[in-house]
Amino acid sequence: MQFNKSILCLSLFLSPSIAFSQTTFLTQGSKDRVILERMEILGQTDSVLNFSKIQPLSRKSIIQKAEALAMKIDAIEPVGGNSQTSSEALLSKKLSKADKYNLNRLLMNNREWVTESRYKFASKKPVGKNFYQSPANMFEVNNADFFLAVNPVIQYVLSKEKDNDQNLFLNTRGVSLRGRIADKIGFAAYVSENLERPPMYVQQWVAARQAVPGAGFYKDFKDPGGLDYFDARGYISFNATKFIDISFGYDRNFIGNGQRSLFLSDFSNNTLFLKLNTRIWKFNYQNLFMELVPSHRTGADILLPKKYAAMHHLDINIGKHLNIGLFEGVVFGRKDHFDFGYLNPVIFYRSIEQQNGSFDNSVAGLDFKANVAKRFQVYGQLMLDEFKLSELKANSGWWANKWAIQAGVKYIDAFNIKNLDLQIEHNRVRPFTYSHRDSVANYSHYNQPLAHPLGANFQETIGVVRYQPAPKWLIQGKLINYKQGNDINNESFGSNVFLPNIPPYRRRDDGYNIGSGLETNVLLGSFLLSYEWKENLFFEVSALYRKTDVPTNSLLSTNTSVISAGIRWNMHRREFEF
Repeated sequence: MQFNKSILCLSLFLSPSIAFSQTTFLTQGSKDRVILERMEILGQTDSVLNFSKIQPLSRKSIIQKAEALAMKIDAIEPVGGNSQTSSEALLSKKLSKADKYNLNRLLMNNREWVTESRYKFASKKPVGKNFYQSPANMFEVNNADFFLAVNPVIQYVLSKEKDNDQNLFLNTRGVSLRGRIADKIGFAAYVSENLERPPMYVQQWVAARQAVPGAGFYKDFKDPGGLDYFDARGYISFNATKFIDISFGYDRNFIGNGQRSLFLSDFSNNTLFLKLNTRIWKFNYQNLFMELVPSHRTGADILLPKKYAAMHHLDINIGKHLNIGLFEGVVFGRKDHFDFGYLNPVIFYRSIEQQNGSFDNSVAGLDFKANVAKRFQVYGQLMLDEFKLSELKANSGWWANKWAIQAGVKYIDAFNIKNLDLQIEHNRVRPFTYSHRDSVANYSHYNQPLAHPLGANFQETIGVVRYQPAPKWLIQGKLINYKQGNDINNESFGSNVFLPNIPPYRRRDDGYNIGSGLETNVLLGSFLLSYEWKENLFFEVSALYRKTDVPTNSLLSTNTSVISAGIRWNMHRREFEF
């Protein structure tokens, strides 16, 4: 409660009497990410799309860029533009039939920000005044001072797993809405009720951590392995000035361009947050303040304790192709109150931590992204938790040299095949990274890691193949291979970020390397075939193979395969990629 009051006071202080045009954000797992990623790489030097590390992305910013591109494709000259030399004109020549379809769908699903009447995408057969005014929204009000879009949320999937007699399924029902008031306040909400029984390896993950991936409070549902939980999100947004957007609500955030993020991912449960985003000239600067739930045991009918996080990320466009980012974050626990020192909007939390005399869990990082030759994007992240150069030179495996590194490449229109996109990514995280000397300030939320789903003490390689042979069809394959060192006989080897990194859990100072402990090798492959029958309504079939190999204990070695078929409407796919 004290945190809510603190950030509410801050948001009221920052808000002016007259607000500028606000925005809402693309939803998690949005299909529009495909065309936006391709537009960014093809455009190479675009000043809007190059700030794509901070997710979710602003609808307003991307639609302005997408509409300008659509106008170039239609050979219409925008005011003040140059059809021969502008980036939109050059990019329009490189778009395939599937790209143009995706671009039109991007505009259709964000009509509130479209200015040209030709891109309003009115339905041929609307129902009454407000139902199906466009193919994208079931209920819509689009007036000068008020916009509202309301859509049902449905996903139903049936699965069959090898050597498992259980009925595996996902049954999601809910509603999503978004809107804006008088061009000054934006709002969005999503709520769904979910019943599911996931594959056995996910059931084991849930039992071990007392958490459902991506969810909060849950209940058992019928037979063993069944889960029942709500997913409720929502936020409001407004502009403090022309260059500063403010959002306050309960949702997820992501920092990075990879399949994974070593800074902040959307793997864990939603968080209460206050976000300030400042974009001016070649800079994009985000302040993010969050209220989190520390590790806890489920089942007790009590008020869960709270902990807090504050994060900064500064993006800088350097030259025409390169984007560099600086990141810092701190996770801390205070009994019933937020530490106001961490409301500092300027980078360098470490100095505040030291002046407070505290031992909070602070991290710092560097990331980069470069679009090359209109075909490739090279990206990476380096995250430092603790670091001592002398110990690194000694190569003794000192436990407190805690760091994580990511490197990846995206290759679009691979081998000159339109809409064949490839990606390869490698992640390495040292033992004890993200952990802390107590079980409160570790880098986690609701019994789930805040960054990489695997926690720490692993090396991982991910390969992705995505192909859109026709506008409504998508074929995707993923291969994930990782080695992780797990704990042995209650001794921590640094993979479990929830355990304190002090004795008796950690029993020595040296000899820790990636893979130390109980070596576990996992190979996970997945295949997806998706067809968009109607706008945002998908029919999908998928297959998954997962093999676990523990060289020193064959009893722990397993392999499984899962085949699934389902329907999805207005929501993201539910995936378990660990």
